[in-house]
Amino acid sequence: MTQKQSLQIFEDRKIRTVWDDEQGKWYFSIVDTVETLTEQKDHQGARNYWKVLKSRLKKEGNETVTNCNRLKLQAEDGKMRLTDVADTEQLFRLIQSIPSPKAEPFKQWMAHVASVRIDQLQDPELSIEQAMVDYKRLGYSDAWINQRLKALRYARNSLMSGNVLV
Repeated sequence: MTQKQSLQIFEDRKIRTVWDDEQGKWYFSIVDTVETLTEQKDHQGARNYWKVLKSRLKKEGNETVTNCNRLKLQAEDGKMRLTDVADTEQLFRLIQSIPSPKAEPFKQWMAHVASVRIDQLQDPELSIEQAMVDYKRLGYSDAWINQRLKALRYARNSLMSGNVLV
């Protein structure tokens, strides 16, 4: 398993992250996230908060806690230590469980994204419009975007009509 470690900064606080090539996703230190969102004075306070939260979530039957991984991340003393980590989806679920003013903007953003995504499921044209905005934001030309969307529409129409793409 190839991993790349990185530090993310959120409001002058460090959150240790690691990229897992095998899984193709980022993992975030749960204790660092808890420390940031609950404004704990030290790492021990964050560990205690996470221990209590983890216990409460397990009692509720929360599968996110059960499925959390432990990966070696560099600790403050420079040693590599096993640390509870969460992927993006798991982290979002845990943030929902933290009653904190710092967590509230994340919760509002997640609710907005979920609402937009549900709207897109009801009206696929909204997904196409969002794809155009995203491609422009990433710097693609209008000609490239137009060609890409035509190819996607062709593929979708072929699938819907039962034609097999080769």
